[in-house]
Amino acid sequence: MFAWWSRLLVRLRWVVLAAAAVVFGIGATWGTGVFGVLTGGGFTDPESESAIALERIAEEVGTQDSHLAVIYSSPTATVDDPALAGPVTDRVAALRASPLVAEVQSWYDTGSPALVSQDRHATLVTVRLAEVGDEDGLLARFREVRPLLTAPEVTTQIGGLAAFYDQAVTQTERDIVRAEAFSFPILLVLLVLIFRGVVAAVTPLLIGGLAILGGFMTTRLLAAVTEMSIFAVNIITVIGLGLAIDYSLLVVNRFREELDAGHAPARAVGRTLATAGRAVLVSGLTTIFALLSLLIFPQAYLRSMALGGIAAIAVAMLGTLTVLPALLAVLGHRVNAGRVPLPRWRRRSAAAAGQGEREGGWARAARAVMRRPLPYLLVTVAVLLLLASPAPRAEFGGFDERELPAGAESRVVAERIRDDFPLVQQDPVVALVSGVTPAQAEAFAAQLTALPAVTGAAVTAQRGDSAVITVSYPGESTGDAAADAVRQVRDAAAPPGAEVLVTGRTASEVDLLASLRAGLPWMLTLMAAAVMLVLFFAFGSVVVPIKAVLMNLFSIAAALGVVVWGFQDGHLAGLLNFTPTGFMDPTVLLLAAAILFGISTDYEVFLLSRVREEWDHTGDNTSSVAYGLQRTGRIITAAALLLIVVIAGFTTGQMALVKLLGIGVIVAIALDATLIRIVLVPVTMRVLGHWNWWAPGPLGRVYRRYRDLESGDHPGSGDHPGSGAPASGPAAAPEGVAG
Repeated sequence: MFAWWSRLLVRLRWVVLAAAAVVFGIGATWGTGVFGVLTGGGFTDPESESAIALERIAEEVGTQDSHLAVIYSSPTATVDDPALAGPVTDRVAALRASPLVAEVQSWYDTGSPALVSQDRHATLVTVRLAEVGDEDGLLARFREVRPLLTAPEVTTQIGGLAAFYDQAVTQTERDIVRAEAFSFPILLVLLVLIFRGVVAAVTPLLIGGLAILGGFMTTRLLAAVTEMSIFAVNIITVIGLGLAIDYSLLVVNRFREELDAGHAPARAVGRTLATAGRAVLVSGLTTIFALLSLLIFPQAYLRSMALGGIAAIAVAMLGTLTVLPALLAVLGHRVNAGRVPLPRWRRRSAAAAGQGEREGGWARAARAVMRRPLPYLLVTVAVLLLLASPAPRAEFGGFDERELPAGAESRVVAERIRDDFPLVQQDPVVALVSGVTPAQAEAFAAQLTALPAVTGAAVTAQRGDSAVITVSYPGESTGDAAADAVRQVRDAAAPPGAEVLVTGRTASEVDLLASLRAGLPWMLTLMAAAVMLVLFFAFGSVVVPIKAVLMNLFSIAAALGVVVWGFQDGHLAGLLNFTPTGFMDPTVLLLAAAILFGISTDYEVFLLSRVREEWDHTGDNTSSVAYGLQRTGRIITAAALLLIVVIAGFTTGQMALVKLLGIGVIVAIALDATLIRIVLVPVTMRVLGHWNWWAPGPLGRVYRRYRDLESGDHPGSGDHPGSGAPASGPAAAPEGVAG
């Protein structure tokens, strides 16, 4: 396949580059408009009880939620003074007169003591917006209404769900700009050091930029047909940039080696695609399949994260297999232009790592661990289990305003309501009771008030035979008491002939956790099955895929343990500047697991491709493993370092859930590129010996047919020194950097 593809790319190289320039231009203009079409929500299961209850309340009684909570305050005037009362009543009147507003409640109209602060220097006004529809409509309506909220004569602070979504979207956009400003200069310096040349270093960044902009374009198109979360932009940028650089690193490095071996640029492109290109294709497909497993969940948030990540990976992979080879064909030997002299010790190291070296430092390390496999195995597993030990203590819950940085306006409002307005229940449990008379609704509210986890219940709306009962509870909406209140209300005996549906913020989180628990086994099964299928066709073994899945689980468990220690327990709060909540968002952890499964498999492909090729030529297990690590150890380390830099840029942002995702992925990548690939993989391959490449008869025949189709496209077929046997597997992994 890659033989004719490389010839086509070389022949049409200028056409391919022109098309890439067009995509780049469209992405930089139209594609970046994706921020304006993405939503801030999508965390609920549309088929859950809480979601159905919300729809039924809107249909049968009318929407009851307040979308905004506005605090008006004065350091000198109290709520009774005209200096505060006048501006607030003016704002309330202006809001009531607006067709954009459905309802406004204030102390000046209701006399409710809950709407006055304890020191009486502040008052709370709640606003329900009209005809908001979904999260997009809510954000649009909030931005229209916002000018009506501010009272210039007093201090105005705006919070509530609509304000939270708006600030989350704005903060995400700022974080992306900050992350890119942090990452790109460091990446360029590292790439120059790795390649020892400016031109070669710039090419991966070009493909990374193309992957980001292409991902934006694809996501904007997807947003036209399905709900896409604003947080998908983070995944597009991290995964698109990180993997595009990793893939480009492999291809550019192999292309330079082929030039150094005396091949003409066109021939070097063909040999590069047949080796590094195959590794990129296999790696990209495994990561895409890992993210596809998230589509079984009904939440639009997870679905949009998966689709955004897949879009970025697909563009990164296709860009590496089309645009980059075309660019290399144009550059030819000029890819080595802008050489940067390195210190003397580095030049000696580069000279020592000649193309024919088989016993360098990486090979010696592999042989050392394989000579004493059991001690190394026990120590490595012990370290990974120690890191994973906090994982069983993981507590899960939804996110709230504390995800925003301290000082964010909607977070400040939520904190002030909690501290200064103690009579306000910010996120009550809401029960819709259908098929009841007013007397039955009142009786059921009294029944709910008697529940152990409930502090009060009252009928707050009724239309026809449908009533809404608002239930209060002690503590925060994310606490155990709130969840107990939801469960007890749902378990309460309904009035005869009536139907009870429970919703509210806590109920939505309870339903979310139940939905994720139900889907998790299917996600893991689909992810593992897809990855094992790809790896089987890559290596012709059923043992290697199973071992790869187990290795991935080790690194993911260790990363989860570190995240529990650092975020749930709060040990990293000071360093990373976030507020620990005592629990973690499970959707972020699922996303991290899918990403890590794919990335970890990438490194497995890079290493085992070279090991399998050497095994086919020599049949010597120990030598093959040592040679494979020697030829790929530097590339895996460099790729991991570059990806860590990209992800680290996003941990400098202000959204706590992005920090959690970033740290989890960084820990897993670091472990995967060190303990897993340098110690655990060589040790287990040494123990298993020739069983590494075992497949039962029928599967073996399937693989041999596939290999026969591919063997004529492999540059090593029939010309490998010391053997006339054709190499198999998807391709040799790219060899060491700056060889």
